[in-house]
Amino acid sequence: MQNPWLDLKQEIAKQLDIGIEEIEEPEKYGDFAYPCFSLSKKLKKDPKEIAKELAKKLKIKHIEKIEAIGPYVNFYIVWKKFGQDLLKSVNEKYGGFIVKDKKALIEHTSINPNASPHVGRARNAIIGDSLVRLIKFLGYETEVHYLVNDVGKQISVLVYGVMNKDTKDLKFEDLLKIYIETSKKVSENPEDEKKVFEILSKFEKGDKKTMNLFKKIVSLCINGQEEILSKLGIKYDFFDYESDYIINKKTNEALEKLEKTDRIFTDENGRKVLDLKGFDIPMESPAFVLLRSDGTSLYNLKDIAYTIDKINKAKDLNIVVLGEDHKLYFKQLSAALRILKYEPPKVIHYAFVLLPSGKMSTRKGELVLLTDFINEACEKALKEIEKRYPELSKEEKETRAKKVAVGAIRYSIVKISPEKNVMFVWDEALRFDGNTGPYLQYTYARSNSILKKAKLKDFDVKYLKDEREKKILKSLAKYPQILEKSLNELKPHYIANYLYELADVFNSFYQSLPVLNSEENLKNARLKLVDSVKNVLETGLELLGIPTLEKM
Repeated sequence: MQNPWLDLKQEIAKQLDIGIEEIEEPEKYGDFAYPCFSLSKKLKKDPKEIAKELAKKLKIKHIEKIEAIGPYVNFYIVWKKFGQDLLKSVNEKYGGFIVKDKKALIEHTSINPNASPHVGRARNAIIGDSLVRLIKFLGYETEVHYLVNDVGKQISVLVYGVMNKDTKDLKFEDLLKIYIETSKKVSENPEDEKKVFEILSKFEKGDKKTMNLFKKIVSLCINGQEEILSKLGIKYDFFDYESDYIINKKTNEALEKLEKTDRIFTDENGRKVLDLKGFDIPMESPAFVLLRSDGTSLYNLKDIAYTIDKINKAKDLNIVVLGEDHKLYFKQLSAALRILKYEPPKVIHYAFVLLPSGKMSTRKGELVLLTDFINEACEKALKEIEKRYPELSKEEKETRAKKVAVGAIRYSIVKISPEKNVMFVWDEALRFDGNTGPYLQYTYARSNSILKKAKLKDFDVKYLKDEREKKILKSLAKYPQILEKSLNELKPHYIANYLYELADVFNSFYQSLPVLNSEENLKNARLKLVDSVKNVLETGLELLGIPTLEKM
């Protein structure tokens, strides 16, 4: 699809014989600007003189005026021509489908299957799902994977906790309490911890009874987690099980390949460790252990085998979403993969979701469950809908409340740059004004309401002369660039921030300039402007997994 804003920047850069990154987008004095400082050093000439010379000789399509202001060359777009082409190109596919015949794979969420997830875990899923939607929109054939750690210590602790219970009527909701109680018991008693590892060893040696119990508990957890996350619109194509990599011997294959590199040694505790010297890893880092002294494999080895599998399935684009507490681990994993001549996946690390009460921990039981959090969001949104629209039916109020709640949760989390903590405050998240999901939903509903009252006809952008209209045109032009930036940096918060800015300039326009009551030619041009905003809001909200409402 077209990217008119980027095309124009590239044309300016081409004529100046510079990199596109040197072209600036100023708040005033034009739509683009080039600072002549680097050229000044090269030519040993006053940058102001260079700017004057360039302004006189440059001729660029869609640029109506080029002027020198100090050491800057400033470029002004011919909006009546550029804007006409732009609005003709804005539809439901605008900004997307820029690649063909490429495959992407993204692994995200991958929560330990030992309990109901807490709110903090939702950030992984929401960032991951937003990236999935973006990658698909940009044209990649995309697979979504979830790694199930079904043979780690955590799940073994849970299995130990249920071994003497009747598992026939065991429910997903019961598992959290059992896990917290058993974790406390194991941490306080070495004998109990020893039994946890004995259970794990039985599984790896193929004990059928143990394997069946693991399978039952893990299935209960995964089904429960999947159901909760689906309420936020999050879906997966494949659930990959760590245990499969033991059963199909791929962990053994990975170990054999690593042993051929002469980088594996046995430490003083009898464990098999991978030597990562020569890589960008701090010397004091924990050892990258592959096998315990009893011969059972650790997550590290299974993850090497698993990641190789993922790389082989999608070489064009391979992504994994991990918490910031996995930064060192991912460096170690990447080093192991490079030892085996594989390029590691792209990674996006994210910080914590904080509530006024602080950080959450599943093991200690200090958490707010995601399912309770979603229910509370729906209740609070319903109260807001009832207050604003008492005339609606109960069913319609509840439908809108669910959409508003999902929008509030997802937007509050995704609008923050991944490396920063999210502080979630209910009153702010559910506001219908300001930088919130409900505000964007409200803006979309407002644009939809205008368009329902009139038909789109032929239009001419030359009638859009107000600065507020030009601000919308400029914002619309930047949308494809924002999508590409979000993918290149794996940061969907750029889309969220862009949509808020677009909604802001649109509402400023709507509140001060008439649309339906304008003169016919102006009305047609403004209706097309509203339609373009609606299209971009619709696709943008879909990329963030935020439901739209036809009426608010």
